[in-house]
Amino acid sequence: MAKTGYIYFILFLLIAQFKLPAQEVRVRGYFMQDSAKLGERVTYVLKAEYPADMNLLFPDSLHNFGSMEYLGKQTFRSVTRDTLTTDSALYFLANFSLEPVKMYHLPVFEILRYDSITHRPADAPLALKLVIDELPDALAFQETNAYQKLQRGFNYPILILMTVVVCILLAAGYVFFGDRLNRQWLIYLEKKRRQRFVLRWDKAQAVFFEKKDLEAADELLGVWRGYMESLTGRPFREWTSTEIAQNLEQPELVKDLREIEVVIYANRVTEGIRKACERISSLTEQEFQRKIKNLHGHE
Repeated sequence: MAKTGYIYFILFLLIAQFKLPAQEVRVRGYFMQDSAKLGERVTYVLKAEYPADMNLLFPDSLHNFGSMEYLGKQTFRSVTRDTLTTDSALYFLANFSLEPVKMYHLPVFEILRYDSITHRPADAPLALKLVIDELPDALAFQETNAYQKLQRGFNYPILILMTVVVCILLAAGYVFFGDRLNRQWLIYLEKKRRQRFVLRWDKAQAVFFEKKDLEAADELLGVWRGYMESLTGRPFREWTSTEIAQNLEQPELVKDLREIEVVIYANRVTEGIRKACERISSLTEQEFQRKIKNLHGHE
């Protein structure tokens, strides 16, 4: 009786096995173009259809792509209908094979508990597109007697020699004419400084004659003191009117300066203010001409 039960159990397993659907994996792979240049980017499409309860993996960047160089991958969401799941991915590859027609495929991997099964699609062809025309067996040369002018290389020794000569001439010129050139440069700077002072003085003087207030008088006197200080190198901003007159040996200058100071300290304008401004301005011209003369005298 036990033996008969064992036979029925075996028959039940065999019948159940034949009634189960076949667990098949369908894999397709193909290129989206039939030919490509050497190193040109191509797109390989990989699709797999398999039972929903199966664990299937597509190749990633760590896979060995052979003569193809992996450039990137684009995946899509899995689609499951009934008991079948469909996966697809795009592989961006570069062909570096010199074969006229490259046969290529990418596998998918079925992951088991302790092992894996590789499922491969049929090879997809990719033809190599040549961009250089083949050379003829016999080369045809055209005769010509027109000579082509060749570009000469740059003559660095001549450049070095000319640079040395120019440096020697500059050094010699500085030795013989350096002091004179320096004086001319100082004269030029002094004239530019004089021009700037005249502009500032005329502007400050116009504002002073219009407003005749403390701020305008202080600005006018400050412009004059600053220029005289740069012109002579003496501390005109720190000196009093009496000290300025003594150092310039101009005793009458005290009266002219005090004509402006009366506006600052007493807010009072005298009738001789315009003449005082003219004499103060003339003094700067005298000092400027004296400095220019001294600079010319040292040439």
